Amino acid sequence: MPYHFAMLAALLALAAGTFAFRLVGPLLWARVALPPRAEDLLKTAAIVLLAALVATASLTTGHGAAGIARPAGVVVGGLLAARKAPFLLVVLAAAATTALLRLAHVN
Repeated sequence: MPYHFAMLAALLALAAGTFAFRLVGPLLWARVALPPRAEDLLKTAAIVLLAALVATASLTTGHGAAGIARPAGVVVGGLLAARKAPFLLVVLAAAATTALLRLAHVN
C-alpha cells in the first residue's frame, strides 16, 4: 500500500509542477521584456530542438540505427509537408513508404 501512495504523490507533484510551469509563462509574458535578439534566439532554439527530436526519433531505435525504411518515410512526409499537402496525406504517405520498404525487406 505505501508504494501506491508514493506513486500517487509523485504523480500529483509532477502534475502540479507541470501546471505551474504552464501557468507562469502567460502570467510573466507581459511583465518580462526580452531583447529582440533573445526572442530570435528562442524561436531558433525551438526549431532546432524540434529538428533534433525528429532526427533522434527517426534515425535511431533502442541503442542502434533504425535502418533505411523509417528515415525514408520521414523524408517523404517532410517533402509532402513542405509542399503544403494535407496532413492526412502526409501521414499516410510516410507510413505507406515505411511499410512498403519493410515489406520489400529494405530494413
